[in-house]
Amino acid sequence: MTEMVKADLKNEVKNAQEYFENTGMRVLICSGTGCVANGAFDIFKKFRELGADVLYKNEDKKITTVKTGCHGFCEQGVFVAIPDLDVIYVKVKADDVEEIIEKTLKNGEILDKFLYEEPKTGQKFKNSAEIDFYKSQTKLVLNNCGKIDPESIEEYVYSRGYEALEKVLKNSTPEQVCEEVLKSGLRGRGGGGFPTGRKWQFVRANDSDKKYVICNADEGDPGAFMDCGIMEGDPHRLLEGMLIAAYAVGSDEGYIYVRAEYPLAVRRLKIAIQQAENRGFLGNNIFGSDFSFKIKIKEGAGAFVCGEETALIASIEGERGMPMPKPPFPAQSGLFDKPTLINNVETFANVPTVILNGADEYKKYGTETSAGTKTFALTGEVNNTGLIEVPLGTTLREIVYNIGGGLRNNKEFKAVQIGGPSGGCLTRDHLDMPLDYESLTKVGAMVGSGGLVAMNADTCIVEVARFFLQFTQSESCGKCIPCREGTKQMLNILEKIVHGDAALKDLDLLEELAEVVKLGSLCGLGKTAPNPVLSTLKYFRDEYLAHIEGKRCPAGVCEALKIISIDSARCVGCSKCTRTCPVEAISGEIRKPFVIDQEKCIKCGACIPVCPVDAISKN
Repeated sequence: MTEMVKADLKNEVKNAQEYFENTGMRVLICSGTGCVANGAFDIFKKFRELGADVLYKNEDKKITTVKTGCHGFCEQGVFVAIPDLDVIYVKVKADDVEEIIEKTLKNGEILDKFLYEEPKTGQKFKNSAEIDFYKSQTKLVLNNCGKIDPESIEEYVYSRGYEALEKVLKNSTPEQVCEEVLKSGLRGRGGGGFPTGRKWQFVRANDSDKKYVICNADEGDPGAFMDCGIMEGDPHRLLEGMLIAAYAVGSDEGYIYVRAEYPLAVRRLKIAIQQAENRGFLGNNIFGSDFSFKIKIKEGAGAFVCGEETALIASIEGERGMPMPKPPFPAQSGLFDKPTLINNVETFANVPTVILNGADEYKKYGTETSAGTKTFALTGEVNNTGLIEVPLGTTLREIVYNIGGGLRNNKEFKAVQIGGPSGGCLTRDHLDMPLDYESLTKVGAMVGSGGLVAMNADTCIVEVARFFLQFTQSESCGKCIPCREGTKQMLNILEKIVHGDAALKDLDLLEELAEVVKLGSLCGLGKTAPNPVLSTLKYFRDEYLAHIEGKRCPAGVCEALKIISIDSARCVGCSKCTRTCPVEAISGEIRKPFVIDQEKCIKCGACIPVCPVDAISKN
């Protein structure tokens, strides 16, 4: 039996202050997954090798190099931030380290070539306060990400970590904690938007000798990395949120269900759990109270359906991850048939802020019915991709054009897909609509987990719908017929449309199938699978009709519907194309423009590379 460790936050704060006083000038290197892929660890190693963690000879100056979580602005990684000089360097490589040490760290010189350059104006900016990507954001959940070492409990404590936990254990009853979270207006950030405090009250009200708390970290939407960013950048915040929730509902054991494709997040969570246990923040009789809690990590195999809470529970129990009919809900009978609270990473990560600052302060952000902030993974055709956090109710225009910097190459905005495979499509008409739970529901979309994929005029909406449906169809667990067979047939119809083989009756059948899948599927994932199709049919029906009736793809994306043509102004009439065509679809006279018979053309493209003047194209 291990010796019980009594948490002493006052002493930990003192140690954390001493720790920071000894770090000297801090060099913060973004070490989230994206920057790691761009060589962040090599940069960190190079800083250490060149002395950026010791006292320089003959100089009373200490430099400490710190690996942080994601800075958010993924488009510009690897980030190197030096808070003492109020400067951020972007797109740093390992070969740049020596120059940064010699000129910036030793002599205080700011190197313009590493500063962020605004693409439209060419203006250089020194720090995040000047960059549009950051100026329009409000960071509550991501506040520590990019600022602290996620593998250091001292750095989390220094930023008021575990203060909220001590506050509730010493000053509040579990019922009061539930009430405060309910009062804050915090809603589930995993997609459903159910009031968090209400869910906690349901679990609290069920008498049982055992209750569980589960963190759903099975982030499976294509392009989504919000939860990953939190776990990699501030894992102790997640643990503290789970601890407060466990105290509120009466649980002594919890699980973090995280997909194995997040190895860095898993590693940092394990370190955080070990550190919290060593300091007494996890374990028995925390802060000398009657409250005890332990956390285990369960790595999932990457099944999208395990994001659904009953399938997730089945997976933890060692069964195949498949959803179960409800009721009973997990709050009544969940893991091992015991009352179970399930929230996602971002929901738990909001809790310390709610408790520390109070419900009234938290409600100052967001809207009347959608309080607080929301993280989004902004990807696609915007200039500034990355992980962002804005108050709920922020408009799409603000996100796309201010934070996102507009579309690449000044292309025309067409739409965004919000909420991933379970979400829907928003158009130019929605640019000034507030992004909150109610507004999005009214237009057939949803906040979802927080994916935002921006699309320009060159995007084929039908292909986008096909892509997302292909994903949900391949990830269907197959338990219920509407989802298993319905999504398969819907995908078949979309394949026919993008290949130019569909008729108008197929469009009617597609809509009918979508409604059946939506109404008849067993779980939320199946019920929302048709959303990308239904929303694009609603707002871009003309594109579907162009594919079916006109046998053309307006965006010029669908290969089967592209037309091979000869530019008569460029054609020199050499006849090389006619000799290459396998179906004799090209005709003409020597030294005069040749033409292609579209009825005969099989679109093989054999004629394109042989043209000496590039007069033949496929679009």
